[in-house]
Amino acid sequence: MICSGTNALTGQVIEVSFSCTISNVHEIPASAADPVYLAPGLIDIQINGFFGIDFNDPNAAQTDLQLALNAIFETGVTRCLPTVITGGPEDMVACLANLYRAQRELDNGQGIAGFHVEGPFIGPEDGPRGAHPLRWVRPPSLDEYRRWQDVTGRQIRVVTLSPHWPEAPEWISAVAQDGVTVSIGHTGATADQIKAAVDAGATLSTHLGNGAHQQMRRHPNYIWDQMAEDRLSASFIADGIHLGKAFLQTALRAKTPARAILVTDASAPAGAAPGRYRLGEQDADLTTDGRVVLAGTDKLAGSALKMNDGVAKMMSLGGLTLPEAVASATLNPARLINLEGHKNGIEEGETGDLVAFTLRDGQVQVEAVYLAGKRLR
Repeated sequence: MICSGTNALTGQVIEVSFSCTISNVHEIPASAADPVYLAPGLIDIQINGFFGIDFNDPNAAQTDLQLALNAIFETGVTRCLPTVITGGPEDMVACLANLYRAQRELDNGQGIAGFHVEGPFIGPEDGPRGAHPLRWVRPPSLDEYRRWQDVTGRQIRVVTLSPHWPEAPEWISAVAQDGVTVSIGHTGATADQIKAAVDAGATLSTHLGNGAHQQMRRHPNYIWDQMAEDRLSASFIADGIHLGKAFLQTALRAKTPARAILVTDASAPAGAAPGRYRLGEQDADLTTDGRVVLAGTDKLAGSALKMNDGVAKMMSLGGLTLPEAVASATLNPARLINLEGHKNGIEEGETGDLVAFTLRDGQVQVEAVYLAGKRLR
């Protein structure tokens, strides 16, 4: 396979030869290039569902999961971490086992790069708990974590928890030593608890600015504590709904573009029509203005964001340059979760995952998607 365009990360006009891996990259005259940008395939490390399909349904049909995965590819994503949220222990294990089967059996299932478990070891308070069901919130358990690893071929890549639990530092240390990214999220933890978590090996803040109290002290508070901690990267839901423009810009300046991760936190309604859908054991509504809320409430329950739109929002709302915005959806998440073959951009020897796109009226419009050298769009 050969394609050409402007490297969105470097600005160079390039021609790329690739199959499963990239075999050659060389500069070409600008006039010889297709009028498109080229980037590594986008990577979404937090996605709860898509195209009407809930990844938190342990009985989700493989045919439905195929539809969801195909729709995700259409947004420029080539690798993702299906995300299982707080639920009953057996249901969470069953969801993970079902998603692992999808990874192994679906067409292009290799696009599932592992799994993110968000909860159940989170804060029980209203606000920090977000849309997670209170009855299933529980303290960290290494035995439960090991069950997750057992049913996924040891492919848990990210776990989000609140460090307020007394067991948290010891748990974080053990899990981080497994090479898993431990992320702080859905928390009302103190500064000391956050520091202890980072000292133990936590390296990420999950959707910083969300999963928080509606009102809190000006300072100190757990948002400032995480923004000020240089050892933490942070993920952001850049949909214009979850975060205000001023907060997103301020948080990006605090974390720096190199430690910013774009995520969708998409749930089942993403990519589907407005209406009612399931999120685990709860109903969620996609409103006509693009908000996903728990049915009958105004409480956000994931998003309807697509990654290509998120890249555009990181520029228009976050103030990032195109290379910075693309890096937040490619290099930065790959390096955070140690995803080999994806950490160096469009270079020889890297995996042949590419997305070609154009910029029109501030929108990122996907033109072609390649997964390990295979064209999907």
